[in-house]
Amino acid sequence: MVDQVREVLDTPKSPEKLQRNLHNRHIQLIAIGGAIGTGLFMGSGKTISLAGPSIIFVYMIIGFMLFFVMRAMGELLLSNLDYKSFSDFAADLLGPWAGYFTGWTYWFCWVVTGIADVVAISAYFQLWLPNFSVWMSALLCVAVFLSLNLATVKLFGEMEFWFAIVKIIAIVALIAAGIVLVALHYPAPAGGTAALSNLWRHGGLFPKGLGGFFAGFQIAVFAFVGIELVGTTAAETQNPHQVLPRAINAIPVRVIMFYVLALVAIMAVTPWNNVLPDRSPFVEMFMLTGLPAAASVVNFVVLTSAASSANSGIFSTGRMLYGLAEQGAAPSRFARLSRRAVPTAGLVFSCLCLLAGVALIYLIPNVMTVFTLVTTVSAILFMFVWTIILCSYLAYRKKYPQRHRQSAFKMPLGKVMCWVCMGFFLFVLVLLALQPDTRQALMVTPLWFAILAAGWMLRAKKSAG
Repeated sequence: MVDQVREVLDTPKSPEKLQRNLHNRHIQLIAIGGAIGTGLFMGSGKTISLAGPSIIFVYMIIGFMLFFVMRAMGELLLSNLDYKSFSDFAADLLGPWAGYFTGWTYWFCWVVTGIADVVAISAYFQLWLPNFSVWMSALLCVAVFLSLNLATVKLFGEMEFWFAIVKIIAIVALIAAGIVLVALHYPAPAGGTAALSNLWRHGGLFPKGLGGFFAGFQIAVFAFVGIELVGTTAAETQNPHQVLPRAINAIPVRVIMFYVLALVAIMAVTPWNNVLPDRSPFVEMFMLTGLPAAASVVNFVVLTSAASSANSGIFSTGRMLYGLAEQGAAPSRFARLSRRAVPTAGLVFSCLCLLAGVALIYLIPNVMTVFTLVTTVSAILFMFVWTIILCSYLAYRKKYPQRHRQSAFKMPLGKVMCWVCMGFFLFVLVLLALQPDTRQALMVTPLWFAILAAGWMLRAKKSAG
């Protein structure tokens, strides 16, 4: 790894731009992996207990809104292939401040999410190696992901490809198990049998009323974090005009397949009021099938899911710092590439921040409180990034009408859906203010923007001097 880190020095052999080494299968699976996170595997029990069967509609609504955000992003990225990510088009369309705020916020989003993922992975390892140091497993985890990302972008694509395959197999197996158990009228926990009627038999589709339905949005939004990850691969994608539209247009099918059908299968077998909020319903489902070593199998799946998220996060932080450095919004060192066309300095810096964050979590006594706080902060900041994408699209329609007319990948109901989606994000923020634990995160988040504003003013003062 030492040799790889040394490659941060800019040599004559180092390429000046990111290379297009990601193929169609990489992008498709990165997009799938981005849409399936630990929020689904581990958080679905909590969302089901909050909203009951109406949680299905929560995931469908969020997926519907984010599809339009991704379509806006897709049209913007393909309108100018010099855009390496949404930070670039935000800087071009809204002004340098937008590129600065978006790039650094997205970087911070993934550092925060990465901290949560690394802590989760360390906890999952305890099932197999209970005597192994949690801190050492976290350190080892970050070292492995850094090594994978330092090698080549193609290796990153391969790793994400196989991570996503594991997640897909797990969800398909869960849905298949649900169908079999319903067909056999398998005895359900706490009485009754597995049947589709379990979805409405225990208090209807909205057993906890609108209050429970709205409560489900708070956690479900975090499950979609990373869906925009395909946008950070734009500069390294072969045939972007063909590959990106395919990946983005498949989002609705993925949401129905991986969220809706999986949740229907869970609640058809186990009535929603018997689902435990603090346990993964995936584990419970495989236990019912009598699958040997179900705990280890599902532990492997959720570990893979967290590893995929952390790996993707490290990848995107390096690319975002590269884009910021090219805009002059980050130290120029982050814009240098290794001989393998990898922004090594950005990757190393992000991993150091990740380790500092992990150390901070272990220094604070109540780890779960911090864990909830950082994941909610992450969700709020991701909504900021999604809103910037929509604002950039509105500016693009005004600034480059000719590009929009010539686009082969136009966003459906462009301007109207931009306002609808932004209204939806505002609605979610209001919901976050209603719950004590998420309200704390909402109050802490402005601190990040205050730090960014101070950095921006300092930078402007240096430029003027």
